[in-house]
Amino acid sequence: MSLVFETRVGKKFAIYLPKAVVEAVGLSEGEKMLIKVAGNRVILEVVRDPMQLAISGTKFASLKPKQIEAISVEEQKKHAEGSS
Repeated sequence: MSLVFETRVGKKFAIYLPKAVVEAVGLSEGEKMLIKVAGNRVILEVVRDPMQLAISGTKFASLKPKQIEAISVEEQKKHAEGSS
């Protein structure tokens, strides 16, 4: 989906996002944004909270508790070997 809107820069250089833009990207008040400058372009990207993504994001992998334990033991061994 591609949306294009024109807006004005307000007091203290504030830019207000149109409601359609906010809804299209699922933005909530208080969320963090990443601002990039590329030439004469300003690019805004939503920075999602990793914990919120883990809870409500799309799941793409599945591990059983035994698999998690095996990975944990393996990583602990690597860490212990590196500490010696």
